[in-house]
Amino acid sequence: MNNNVFINCPFDDEYKDLFDAVLFTLYFCECKPRCALEIDNGLQNRLDKICKIIGECDLGIHDISRTELNANLLPRFNMPFEFGIFFGAKIYGGKNQKAKMCLIFDKEKFRFQEFISDISGQDIKAHSNNYKEIITEIRHWINSLGININLPGSVAIISNYESYLKARSQILLGLNRTEEDYSQYADKTQIIEEWIKQKPI
Repeated sequence: MNNNVFINCPFDDEYKDLFDAVLFTLYFCECKPRCALEIDNGLQNRLDKICKIIGECDLGIHDISRTELNANLLPRFNMPFEFGIFFGAKIYGGKNQKAKMCLIFDKEKFRFQEFISDISGQDIKAHSNNYKEIITEIRHWINSLGININLPGSVAIISNYESYLKARSQILLGLNRTEEDYSQYADKTQIIEEWIKQKPI
């Protein structure tokens, strides 16, 4: 099993804090986050890129919580769709794809039954739009997989994340970058990695 983790979640401002917590936790737990934002290639079809990344990831985190209607009274289907691709790769893919495992999030534990009941029976985790909950569940999941047997507990990871948030502006300054740069995926991941290299624990 490789440690590449496909992240399937909203990428908007409303989800930004949770997304940062997901990225931080994965890096802290010595996993490699992968998502559609990692390469900005105008010549590459977005769906082809997503499928390629899914094929390269044994692990996946899928947040299907974004079900609100937009201004035209239409929901977003990207997250359930990408989860379906990941699930299909495990069922119908070759030998290397059979190892796939995933963590599924919603805002509330049983809410998903109202909009995607086909996955009833799966162990859906609730994050309650709270970064502490999402860090805790990701840490416990990775620990259960045995990828890193020396993981600190979730309280320690949350403490490190909060220390990172306090230090982030100083790290940006030291790397001659701004908050606007931090909104870019490549900058965001580089800054998280830089802090973890220097972490006190």
